[in-house]
Amino acid sequence: MSAVTNEYRHIPVLLTECLDYLRLETGRTYVDATLGGAGHSIEAAKHIQTAGTLVGIDQDEVALTAARTRLLALPTDKRPELCLLRGNFGDMDELLLQADIPSVDAFLFDLGVSSVQIDTPSRGFSFKEKAPLDMRMDPGKSTLTAAEIINTYNAADLARIIRTYSDERWATRIADFIVQARTHARIETSDQLVDIIKAAIPASARRSGGHPAKRTFQALRIEVNSELDVLQQGLEAAIRWLAPGGRLAVISYHSLEDRIVKETFLRFSRGCTCPPDLPVCVCGNVPIIKVITRKPILPTPEEIERNPRARSAKLRVAEKL
Repeated sequence: MSAVTNEYRHIPVLLTECLDYLRLETGRTYVDATLGGAGHSIEAAKHIQTAGTLVGIDQDEVALTAARTRLLALPTDKRPELCLLRGNFGDMDELLLQADIPSVDAFLFDLGVSSVQIDTPSRGFSFKEKAPLDMRMDPGKSTLTAAEIINTYNAADLARIIRTYSDERWATRIADFIVQARTHARIETSDQLVDIIKAAIPASARRSGGHPAKRTFQALRIEVNSELDVLQQGLEAAIRWLAPGGRLAVISYHSLEDRIVKETFLRFSRGCTCPPDLPVCVCGNVPIIKVITRKPILPTPEEIERNPRARSAKLRVAEKL
């Protein structure tokens, strides 16, 4: 097996639950909006078989290459038609037009950073390694890096994104320390930023709650990749493309993502919003989906023991009416 494929071999989160809720059958069209190493898609492919179509989307070329290798290794008499596309699920409409499919029977969004991206120091996602502060999901894009944000945003904007995107209680203090530090030298690497964050957070507060830089790094990653805006766009597009009876499954890993998924599902499942004293409906709202999971599905203790990164995962599922 190639080094690339080995590198992208990961344990898919909530795999059995996703397959059960998506109700994949022979001949179905399945879209993996976050293909990664194809952990979920390998198993999905076995369900939809040669009569089915598997569309995989990822913005990381290395991940796409690894996924293609793994999927092409499936026996030809069990492998669905493959359409692997490089892109961001925020551009779902354009990507699915490229795939030339009329509708979709099942979507899976597995949000968050892949284990490989976290574990590759040069990507700059990890606060445990010395690396350039990049954090772009697609390094080929000419968007702002984390270093550019750290060195150009004013203290108020830094505090806003750190607080909003991570609930960091020391956001203002961290922002002030960053602005002060960069007057002496540019902040270019993750270890520089970690040291600044540690200095900003009082010692008593650093003794609990995990690594002190965890929340700030999450906030920067979300800002660099416009993750919450992109998620909203991707979910709405997926709902449009679903065939009647088709299902959308989303795995989120922090409260901001989960809130967007929950609120989007509620908004599209809501019917008439007119005041109850009106004799007839004038709003015209009709539900487009029904929510299948009243509460999110969580990993079992056994899965968390096998794969600690599943600990914070939440699965929500909706069905097109």
